[in-house]
Amino acid sequence: MPTPGNQMLIEERRQHILALAHEHGRVLISDLSRDLGISRITIRKDLEHLQAKGALLRTHGGALLPSNGTIADPSLKQKAARHSQEKQRIAAAAVTFVREGQCVLLDSGTTTMAIATALKKFHNLTILTNALNIAAELSGTDFDVILTGGSLRKNSVSLVGPLAEDVLRDMHADVLFLGVDGFDLEVGLTTPNVMESRVNRAMVKASKTVIAVCDSTKFNRRSFSKIVDATAIHHVITDTNLPDEMAEAMRALDIKVTLV
Repeated sequence: MPTPGNQMLIEERRQHILALAHEHGRVLISDLSRDLGISRITIRKDLEHLQAKGALLRTHGGALLPSNGTIADPSLKQKAARHSQEKQRIAAAAVTFVREGQCVLLDSGTTTMAIATALKKFHNLTILTNALNIAAELSGTDFDVILTGGSLRKNSVSLVGPLAEDVLRDMHADVLFLGVDGFDLEVGLTTPNVMESRVNRAMVKASKTVIAVCDSTKFNRRSFSKIVDATAIHHVITDTNLPDEMAEAMRALDIKVTLV
């Protein structure tokens, strides 16, 4: 039995909270308040302190372990600094599969942002996206740019929720470029956020051709929320650091693989 919260030293209580997070993968404010017998305001302050130290990642109603690869949800700014050269090569290859007059669906993310920039060499495209930064990037072009609508998810500057999903159900795109946080042949394609995964799934259903665009570090990784099975993907564009056995396994599933 832990010492009641009101009898613990502050640092002792915070270490106890951190130990629970390591044991269960997350902690909830309501549970901590009840079990430790202290106010939710005090628990929130503890969680904010632990987040400032990089020990926990605050979420609505609790906190998660940031070091857990299945739940880590880095911001767009953090992602932009990672594997930038690979993303530029992936983008250059991606746009070779686009033709004038097509409707191109772009998921939110830094790789798809690079694709959006590379698409500027075209003149007649319809761009459908849930990413505010991509819409802004293409606002000076002659493209027809359509935003899905929905609720803003600030971490990814993307629109999610039922409104976005409803819009996508009525749309038909020639090609979808889908960025993912995890690509595992058993689990499928995954992302840290449940709302984002639902929108991504609707994007896949709305598209004639689905092309996953991600650097090689995303393979054999599992994030928190599943988007679709690997077999729902037609084509993968990634960098040349992808292990040969992974490339062959995807080809065995009739997934085209382009290495850049």
